Amino acid sequence: MGEEARSDDTRSDDTRSDVYAELAAVGPYGVRPGHALITMVEPHPGHEFAYNRWYEDDHYYAGAMAMPWMYAGRRWVATRDLQLLRYPARSAVAEPVTAGCYLSTYWVTEGRYDEHMKWTVGINRRLNRDGRVHQERTHVFTAFQDHEATVYRDGAAGPRDFHALDHPYKGLVPEVIDAEGPGARRKLLEWLRVRHLPGAVAGSPAAMVTVFRPTPLPGDRMAYVKQVEGVDTRLTLLWFLQEDPRECWEAHFTGRDAAVAGSGLGRVELVAPFIPTVPGTDRYVDQLR
Repeated sequence: MGEEARSDDTRSDDTRSDVYAELAAVGPYGVRPGHALITMVEPHPGHEFAYNRWYEDDHYYAGAMAMPWMYAGRRWVATRDLQLLRYPARSAVAEPVTAGCYLSTYWVTEGRYDEHMKWTVGINRRLNRDGRVHQERTHVFTAFQDHEATVYRDGAAGPRDFHALDHPYKGLVPEVIDAEGPGARRKLLEWLRVRHLPGAVAGSPAAMVTVFRPTPLPGDRMAYVKQVEGVDTRLTLLWFLQEDPRECWEAHFTGRDAAVAGSGLGRVELVAPFIPTVPGTDRYVDQLR
């Protein structure tokens, strides 16, 4: 029994468990999604099943949900027919535009970005060292982002943005827009938030659209993740759908590029439909190519 007690004591010292109570007592701890991680990844051909099982069985938890202040997450998939709906054909985000068949989205507590980043860099170093990172994949679009706005279709009714990754939405459409220059992004955001998005969600299958702006990744990030582009000019919209995107694509999502271009404030670089994965299964993996 004495040995067992010593073992427990050693384990407690190794994990610095006495510090956890101190950390819990200070700093922001609200539920607002002040920050997000949005990551679109392409598994290399022939590695689709292995990638899906690694990400779902290990990395989604050990490399994301188990980390401090990352309080909600969801995975999405684009089967080949969904990939073929994407536009524009020449995209500054994905080359080719069909690249990136898996998307993961995570919410990080407002005001906890710096603390979360310290942990995520540390845990990813450890996972790499321990051989728990699947290398046969390419990061097409990976960025931590700061929340700028949420526009709701139904006002105060329905789920809020902090519910969005837990509510059973049937589809998600990320839309990436580049402003004409750094000084134009604020005007683009205001046009979207006040003039354009309220009308775009009205009567649509999108219960809400969230708007984020990317932040630069730390210099000590993993080498396989490229530095974020468009930090001064880009906005990322996430449209949360109550219908399968295939059922409403023509009516509600074709022509997004023309609508934004008409404002004179920016250009659409990606509009891409996804559906949710089914955790614990390999559903849709055989439909990616």
